This record gives sequence, structure tokens and C-alpha cells, in this order.
Amino acid sequence: MNSSLILSVTTFVYGLAGFLYIASWVFRKPLPGKLALWTTILGVTGNLAGFILRWVESYAAGFGRIPLSNLYESLVFYAMTIVVIYLFIEFRHKNRTLGAFVLPMGFLCLAYASLSPDMGVQIRPLMPALKSNWLSVHVMTCFVGYAAFALAFAFGIMFLIKEKGGNGRLLHALPKLDTIDELTHQMVMLGFLFLTMGIVTGAVWANSAWGRYWGWDPKETWSLITWFVYATLLHARLMRGWQGRRIAFLSILGFGAVIFTYFGVNLLPGLHSYGS
Repeated sequence: MNSSLILSVTTFVYGLAGFLYIASWVFRKPLPGKLALWTTILGVTGNLAGFILRWVESYAAGFGRIPLSNLYESLVFYAMTIVVIYLFIEFRHKNRTLGAFVLPMGFLCLAYASLSPDMGVQIRPLMPALKSNWLSVHVMTCFVGYAAFALAFAFGIMFLIKEKGGNGRLLHALPKLDTIDELTHQMVMLGFLFLTMGIVTGAVWANSAWGRYWGWDPKETWSLITWFVYATLLHARLMRGWQGRRIAFLSILGFGAVIFTYFGVNLLPGLHSYGS
């Protein structure tokens, strides 16, 4: 069994987990929620196994490298990171309605990676400039940040739905508005920390590879724009006391910048384009 097959199966496991979380929330039954948790654990185990096996396969192909060099591999890691952070939050807060908003994102990441043609499934050697230990540090820190921002986005959507919907039966099952607001803030802080680390390690890597720390490559520019969006959010909360709806809207806006930095920039020529 190869890594791509394992990851394709994991896509459907995440989809099932998301369905079970939604069913548990809608029907207010504990059994689908319990099944959803164990299905999610099974899915993230398969996600990790596929990631590690692809790493092993690269050595078997004769050019061993961490699988983080193209869009397919980054989506695999991204989906895994989103789900791992979510599981930590579920175990901490004991509220499974959060999974109804988060697991669909993990499913969509792997579905896009596994079901789209020409996504970079074939393992290829790295270009010389990418053969550096900074590759794993830079990419992993960036994507942990992106994953945290994805959860902040999901919690921002959840906040707006609960605030607008009042005290309906379905919305009553969601965490309190204060709890959702605090979760959003925590995820933004986590994402901001790791995005900052990603930008710094990327600059160090760029200097060792190309002899300059910053080149205004489209990905670099949009990473900086994303950083400023979330810096503005944190400043507004800490210095201006913004909470609730304003923070929810900013977390959604910030994730729009993340998505463009991740996918939209690929349409532009540059060193960071995940064209394969």
C-alpha cells in the first residue's frame, strides 16, 4: 500500500468524521459524537501514516526529503495539523460541536489534494536551493500558523452564527459566546506566533540560498500582508478592547489573506509557487 492510497482513504475518513460531528450536533445525540471522535483519531493516524510513508518512499526513490515541497504534500501536512490542533481543543473543552465546523476543513484539504489531477502526487527531487534543513523548519512553522488561523476562521463563523441565531435548540449546543471569542483569540495568537517564526526562518533560509533576506517575492509580500492583518487584530483586542463580532470578522478577513497567500499567489510567478 502506498502513501497516496492511504491518504485517499483518509480523505473519506475525515469526511465521515465531519458528517458524524454534524449529526451529533443536529440531533443532539452523544453516540454520533463519540463515533466522530474515534473516527477523527483514526483519520489523523492515517494522515500521519501517509505523511511518514511518503517520506520513506522518497528515500526509496533515491532522493530522501521531507514531504513538504509541493502543493499536494503541503495540503497533506496542513490537513493533519488542523485536525491535531482541533483534537487538543476538543479534549480540553469537551464540546464536540466544534468538530462540525473544523473537520470539514480537514476533509476539504485532503479532498483537494487527493482528487485533483496534476497536484504533485509523483515524488520528485528537490531543486538545489531547497536542499536545506531550513525547509522543514520554515514550512512546518508556516503551516502550523495557517492551521491555527483556519480554526480561528471556523470559530469566527461559529460566533456569528450563534450571535445572530439567538437561543435556538441547535445554537444552544454551541459553546457560550465568550468561550468562542476566547478560542478565536487563542488560535489567532498561536497562528501569529508561528507565522512570525515562519517569516523569520524563511528570511534566514533565503539568505543562505540566494544571498538576500527579503526579495519581495509574491509569497513573501502576501505573507507580510497576512502578518499585518493579524497584528492589527491582536492590537485591536489588546489595546482597544475589541471583542466578539469585530474579532470574528477580522479572523474571517485574515483567513481570506491566508488562502490567497497559500493558493492565489501560485497564479503569479515566483520562487514560492506550488506549481507542481
